[in-house]
Amino acid sequence: MRLQSNGRNLAGVLDNLRDVQPERFEALNEEMGRWLPEFERILFETPKDGQRAILLHTREGHHKIQASELSHETLIALAILTLAYIPDPPPIVCLEEPDRGIHPRLLRDVRDALYRLSYPESYGEKRSPVQVVATTHSPYLLDLYRDHPEEIVIAQKIGQEVRFERLSDRDDLDEILGDAQLGGCMVQRHSGGGVPSHP
Repeated sequence: MRLQSNGRNLAGVLDNLRDVQPERFEALNEEMGRWLPEFERILFETPKDGQRAILLHTREGHHKIQASELSHETLIALAILTLAYIPDPPPIVCLEEPDRGIHPRLLRDVRDALYRLSYPESYGEKRSPVQVVATTHSPYLLDLYRDHPEEIVIAQKIGQEVRFERLSDRDDLDEILGDAQLGGCMVQRHSGGGVPSHP
């Protein structure tokens, strides 16, 4: 059971995790409760034969909210957490704007979940690291990588072409960083983020 690129099979992956590695499932539940404090637990139901569906149990009122009634933000957060906690994530994970719809207070948690994939030894995991490629237009998410410019690749559109450049390779890196927030500097400079450069 694998999580598909469109999020399909999320319920099956989580259900399997609960059955096969319940300690990981409990750790995921605990982390989800920290990210999304209104919820305390992931539950499951079988709406039809051969199908599994997710429900989230609310902390207050003890309501069961079906996945179809959850916000886009909540579903994205749950998918990212699932990737971070399954024991055998795919070798490459590509995320288009994982910050889209995510509350700014969760961006550090999103970054840490991606780091859990890429640097498993730092989280007590004994598995191969995952290569994570994520795109963003968010200066707030970019700010969280200020101390790791080698992890940032700028994509700049020039005419019909796109040029990629690692931030740490730029000659003006110290000038860019300075004392300011990285995201704000990049937006002001119109560097990257797909902003066209006119000749």
